[in-house]
Amino acid sequence: MGISRSSRHKRSASGAQRAHYRKKRKFELGRQPANTKLGAKRIHTVRVRGGNIKYRALRLESGNFAWGSEHVTKKTRIIVVVYNASNNELVRTNTLVKGAIVQIDATPFRQWYEQHYVQPVTKRVSKASAATETAPVEEQKRSNHLQRKVDERKKEAKIDPLLEHQFSAGRLYATISSRPGQSGRCDGYILEGKELEFYLRKLRTSKSKHS
Repeated sequence: MGISRSSRHKRSASGAQRAHYRKKRKFELGRQPANTKLGAKRIHTVRVRGGNIKYRALRLESGNFAWGSEHVTKKTRIIVVVYNASNNELVRTNTLVKGAIVQIDATPFRQWYEQHYVQPVTKRVSKASAATETAPVEEQKRSNHLQRKVDERKKEAKIDPLLEHQFSAGRLYATISSRPGQSGRCDGYILEGKELEFYLRKLRTSKSKHS
């Protein structure tokens, strides 16, 4: 028996069993879940209704993640899945699905911040980021116009202490907002503000439960 998305097997609101008046239909079909894992990129194409194509990601290792408060998006490496509201098994197996909370590499965002604001993103620098540190940006010669521009930017260069702590570790918490099994992409955004606080609490409680 194939997977079906019809609801004819469901009981009615009063609890009565519905009559079986027809067989399954092609337009009601469902397919096996993609269960996208972390690994070297592997994407299959699926021909669907109307001759359209879906991109079934079986393995992915990177994606485009947006830093909302700074209005910047960078392609970065996904390190690990840390939380999933629906199922802890998806965390254990590093399965990438929409809504999963992951840790991503902070390097592209740190490099952009330091180049844009001409100042370090955090005072505390991890050993890993210190090793890849380039020559200080301050030493570069700049025109008066560019210097004024940089000075104006520095006035607004404020960063959330929780994000600063993550930058020092070289990893940022982000959520996946695309559907890897449908679009073949694993894109999302960095967690900030109340949303970040919420998921940090969730992570703390889940760790205390399993310890």
